[in-house]
Amino acid sequence: MSAPGPTDYRRENVMVDIEAADRIATLDDDFFADPHAHYRVWREQGPVHRVRFPDGASRWVIVGYAEARAALADPRLRKNALRIEELLSAKRRTPPMSPQWLALNTHMLNTDPPDHHRLRKLVNKAFTARKVAELRPRVEQITAGLLDEMSAHDEVDLMAAFAVPLPVRVICELLGIPFADRDDFHDWTKALVGVLGRDEERARASVAMVSYLRELVRAKQDDPAEDLLSALVHAREDDDRLTEAELVSMAFLLLVAGHETTVNLIGNGVHALLRDRSQLDALRADPSAVPAAVEEFLRYDGPVDMATVRYTEESVRVGDTDIPAGELVYVALAAANRDADRFRDPDVLDIDGDAGGHLAFGHGIHFCVGAPLARMEASIAFTALLRRFPDLALASGAFPARWQVSTLIRGLHELPVRLRR
Repeated sequence: MSAPGPTDYRRENVMVDIEAADRIATLDDDFFADPHAHYRVWREQGPVHRVRFPDGASRWVIVGYAEARAALADPRLRKNALRIEELLSAKRRTPPMSPQWLALNTHMLNTDPPDHHRLRKLVNKAFTARKVAELRPRVEQITAGLLDEMSAHDEVDLMAAFAVPLPVRVICELLGIPFADRDDFHDWTKALVGVLGRDEERARASVAMVSYLRELVRAKQDDPAEDLLSALVHAREDDDRLTEAELVSMAFLLLVAGHETTVNLIGNGVHALLRDRSQLDALRADPSAVPAAVEEFLRYDGPVDMATVRYTEESVRVGDTDIPAGELVYVALAAANRDADRFRDPDVLDIDGDAGGHLAFGHGIHFCVGAPLARMEASIAFTALLRRFPDLALASGAFPARWQVSTLIRGLHELPVRLRR
């Protein structure tokens, strides 16, 4: 990193550069290694910032809790995949993303009412609380099997051995996706949720994912089974049904959100516990506290950094900042969840604290439809893991943590742990 000039400032060893009267922070390697350190600096300067992303284009990022919660429910901050891509292409002065990329992203998370309400209603008919509750015995069975496999070793990478395969197997069974295909779609997912600027890799993954999901949807149309994707293919609401294009994008959303979120909820939560033995010991001594602890893991270092992008169709005032029309806006959930104006000692993990009101799953009409499933999986995972391996610790000679380079996903590449003394 270059030495600070006259328009730079440093606080807590984090540098953010200032251009003229506007605060423009830059997302660099230091940011992805520890976004919380940067967010602390930004919040001191205000709840809303212009930020230059790695592709060179600037966006607006909201970091204050009150402003973030309001923005997530503000209909003036719009969601439309095609319009967002138009704005982004203009800012970067590059060609638009491929049709396959847009095909994957035209789902209910990137749709405004009334289309959003229509899509969500059809999904809700298939993704019911009863369906999630019915999965509990199977999630417990998968968890026990993975822990049995781990017990043959003294040390493992917890991400590869447990945090990834558990939610991947669950979402495969829920959606009706062959588990044998897991490596392919997990690799595609990593490329598609990575940081902007890797367009060639993203384009290849988009083509592969669209082709795979299209064939899967057609198979469910011809030969439906007892799974969520078959239910979506055949869902009806007042003679309305999802088109093939809508089914492909919806399958993509549920597949990615259905496993990537839970992977990193488990990984980040275990990582936080192993760095604070007092919290680990307290949770191990009282397993009934696990559901509340999961909420604290979501607040303290949740699996989503910034919520998916929104845009302004008109000028929108957020806090004391006027964001002009035609601007891209991100809500930094990770930053909002550590705002001292909302949470006491926000940079301290406290499984007995009050994490209520955290924004890890969003807020408003786009609140995560899979939140009950993620909470259930995580509660089962933490309870069983700590019971089976009471001496769980970071592996000897452990690491500086390597975090994914993504504005969307907050997650570790690996988590080496020792299972017994």
